[in-house]
Amino acid sequence: MTESPSASISLKPGTHIAKCVLMPGDPLRAKYIADHYLENPVLFNDVRNMLGYTGLFEGKEVSVMGSGMGVPSACLYIHELFNFFGVESVIRVGSAGGIQDSVHVRDVVIAMSASTNSGFMTSYNLPGYPAPTADFAMLETAVAVAREMGVTADVGSVYTSDFFYHPDKEVNQKARDLGLLAVEMETAGIYLEAMASHKRALSILTISDHIFTGEALNAIERQDSFHEMMEIALKTAVRACV
Repeated sequence: MTESPSASISLKPGTHIAKCVLMPGDPLRAKYIADHYLENPVLFNDVRNMLGYTGLFEGKEVSVMGSGMGVPSACLYIHELFNFFGVESVIRVGSAGGIQDSVHVRDVVIAMSASTNSGFMTSYNLPGYPAPTADFAMLETAVAVAREMGVTADVGSVYTSDFFYHPDKEVNQKARDLGLLAVEMETAGIYLEAMASHKRALSILTISDHIFTGEALNAIERQDSFHEMMEIALKTAVRACV
């Protein structure tokens, strides 16, 4: 297939998508990763400016593509990658808001699982609620890579919210009280999509701001400065996914 049923992904002539795809929310971050980390990157998609590239990292083929913001956008692209383009693994590389005192701006968080308020959960008709969980082999590899790089990565559960501005002003405190490390907008959906598609997923995050201290990175810093997260994800891709 060269074009997805939704026409959101349309492969350019002579291009293809690797078995493992890194997915930042921002398509410009996808371009940054391709330009700075991949050898001979080739643009395979630019529909709606959701840029996607395939290239080599450490001699192995990896793709990177934007996912947009929120569970619906991310899962549209990931469902199509998994089910129409032969992708086997997805690694989210994105930003998150820290909520624990032990988590600081620029820290790396590797999401073992994700709680969520998203209505996406109810669509699977499972009595009770599914538990969105990372692929263990990918998680284990990412933790090992972080240790090799000398990066202290916080590993634990995060909170995926459909709201950037939640009407319940206490929601972040409630998530903090449950021991969740950070708040973001895609991980639970990505994990559920991978589980439903019988594929694999991992979410690696950089803390861009702290909900309770007010410390924050600006937009350019968020786009360009998450080098540790990007390198952990790329090394995980070539060791555990391709």
